[in-house]
Amino acid sequence: QVQLVESGGGLVQPGGSLRLSCVASGSINSMNAMGWYRQAPGKQRELVASITSGGSSNYPDSVKGRFTISRDNAKNMVYLQMNALKPEDTAVYFCNARQLVFTRTVNYWGQGTQVTVSS
Repeated sequence: QVQLVESGGGLVQPGGSLRLSCVASGSINSMNAMGWYRQAPGKQRELVASITSGGSSNYPDSVKGRFTISRDNAKNMVYLQMNALKPEDTAVYFCNARQLVFTRTVNYWGQGTQVTVSS
């Protein structure tokens, strides 16, 4: 079992920035990928950033150029730098760890941290 804890959420004005942090109880080196998802009320949980064990990052068009995912393997931490925030970025943001166990992909989730972008 992997424990993930997010922090760094809060209220920010449009155009502002936030940096989310996620600390894992286990080694993120054992995870095939780390990522950040978000879920707004009435909407599906969506991927906002991912980074593979090989260091390859991926972003959807909605956040590309504004969000940056990074990791610190020594500290077992993953970060999400969010710039130029928009009201539509408002959501609960979840840290995610994905691990391929034989034929099964296992997802681990943090408790979520609220990000509210509002003027």
